[in-house]
Amino acid sequence: MAKTTLTISSKNYSSWSLRGWLMVKLAGIPFSEVPVATDNVDARAELLLLSPSILVPCLNHGNAKVWDTLAIGEYLNEIAPKAGLLPTNAVHRAHCRSICGEMHSGFSALRASLPMNIKAHFKNFKVWSKAQLDMDRVFFIWRDCLSTYKGPYLFGKKPTLADAMFAPVVMRFKTYGIALDPVCQRYCDQILSMPEIKEWMAAAIAEPDDIEELEVEF
Repeated sequence: MAKTTLTISSKNYSSWSLRGWLMVKLAGIPFSEVPVATDNVDARAELLLLSPSILVPCLNHGNAKVWDTLAIGEYLNEIAPKAGLLPTNAVHRAHCRSICGEMHSGFSALRASLPMNIKAHFKNFKVWSKAQLDMDRVFFIWRDCLSTYKGPYLFGKKPTLADAMFAPVVMRFKTYGIALDPVCQRYCDQILSMPEIKEWMAAAIAEPDDIEELEVEF
């Protein structure tokens, strides 16, 4: 069996690390974590949204090295097709890829205004108008998918790459106490109930290091 490692940074702060890690977990492939210290210049830039880092997440599987999150998901779908990371129906698969791509390249105001910080909880958080537009788009995507594919995950009964891509958004909504309609709240509760997410959150809470720039009082 090919040796598999996944390079990640802080579990408390790194949304991209969570996405890649959850994808590998859902693929059912045993792997070892390779942590990058938060004082690494490139990793810190990624966490502070100053630049995209090619350091995390980075999947090494035998001779393959894959460092873009969407590329990691596509690669995992190829080597573990039975995991169902993408829908089997071509139209549904295209829909899944579309919303994954939208999350991958968009929602900059949401990312900047609500940075991931699993340990924290902010009361009466003021959402900026541009971030609200991003949030409204997320809500639309969730409601549309859950209505079309009947839940409890975005594309039906099993989590897919789409759920991995949106999992950090669920973390953000929890941290900042964002009010949700019943449909979106049920979806967030479903993600938070996943054993993999519980494992990640426990490790995030246990992390000893804080990044001062992300610990501002809103």
